[in-house]
Amino acid sequence: MSRRVPDLSVYLVTDRVLARGRALVDVVLAAVRGGVTVVQLREKDASARETLELGRALLTRLRPLGVPLLVNDRVDLALALGADGVHVGQSDLPPEVARRLLGPEALVGLSITGPEDLPTLDPSVVDYAGVGPIFPTASKADATPALGLEGFARLRRQLPVPVVAIGGITAANASAVIAAGADGVSVVSAICSAEDCESAANTLARTVQAVRAR
Repeated sequence: MSRRVPDLSVYLVTDRVLARGRALVDVVLAAVRGGVTVVQLREKDASARETLELGRALLTRLRPLGVPLLVNDRVDLALALGADGVHVGQSDLPPEVARRLLGPEALVGLSITGPEDLPTLDPSVVDYAGVGPIFPTASKADATPALGLEGFARLRRQLPVPVVAIGGITAANASAVIAAGADGVSVVSAICSAEDCESAANTLARTVQAVRAR
């Protein structure tokens, strides 16, 4: 497999509703300055055209910084944008279809919410797994029951690809999530809703680094 999985340490999932009226590009760029390593464009309430325009604005700013931009669910928009890849859930296009459409160099992530999802992950197709929710979360209306740290750790041991943990993760619990086996933490409100997005991202980045250094 020729593609290289990026640093998943602090993986930001966007949400304009949670951004407190601030421009999404400003929120994302502040977060990247603070240490965000991957950005996923997830705007459930936006039209395809709006999402495409947001993606273009983000890609223009992120690509020179070397920060990958992935699109949530929409393989067609990832293709139209020339984004770095896509993240699909269990009810979206299958990963192998996303891979076929986007090509061998694209990043393809897959959501894993429980043991029943494990057979859907083919490591020759999927680059990383997004596992969760770890804790209860309000940022995803259709979230499945929380795994908890023990449930997450059990799943992590069965996954042959890098894992980013998502769901209710904050600066207060991020260290426990990394210690349980996550390669990175994926957050929405912890950064998008923060008063200082750069500082919030930096706190998470330093937390991840501190656990790895132990």
